[in-house]
Amino acid sequence: PQHCACLELHRPPRSGKEGERRSMAEGAGSLGELEESFRRFAIHGDTKATGHDMTGKNFAKLCKDCKVIDGKNVTGTDVDIVFTKVKAKAARVITFEEFRLALKELAKKRFKELGEDEALEAVNALIAGKEPTLVGITKSAKAGAVDRLTDASKFTGSHKERFDETGKGRGKAGRENMVEHTGFVAAYKGKGTYDQKVKGSK
Repeated sequence: PQHCACLELHRPPRSGKEGERRSMAEGAGSLGELEESFRRFAIHGDTKATGHDMTGKNFAKLCKDCKVIDGKNVTGTDVDIVFTKVKAKAARVITFEEFRLALKELAKKRFKELGEDEALEAVNALIAGKEPTLVGITKSAKAGAVDRLTDASKFTGSHKERFDETGKGRGKAGRENMVEHTGFVAAYKGKGTYDQKVKGSK
């Protein structure tokens, strides 16, 4: 039993073919994630998009969101140039295969210190599994003209009567002419002053 345990502890390393198969499986997995990210960015902002090809605008967004564009080694201009280089002459979009060629071109710029294969792997790692970032979707659209339309202090006529000086709604009193049984005409401002005058003269 002791001899068997030793054999188990000193098991020879995996064969080259087995390691190669594992590497290929891992590569296929990352390629699948890369293709899924391509599809997500390809359909972003376009309800009619199929996800099989990508516009220059969405390619630029992918490069920006996934930090392929670093503002130093790779700029937005570099991305546009590479997109034009890999796409078909009369086309406005790129396929997934053309997308991979574009990444290969950008990888050499983005990771100059790495070898070609390592640089491509590094760029693929930036993108694989990612999806478009949604900027400003949850922010309120209240601004400018909307502010003016909702500012009760600027209301006129009957609309003005529906709010008090703080902008709070006055409810029924603001919608209907409330009748006061005081004997005075509406909006008379001298109500209650007669008694004060009489008392003051005595």
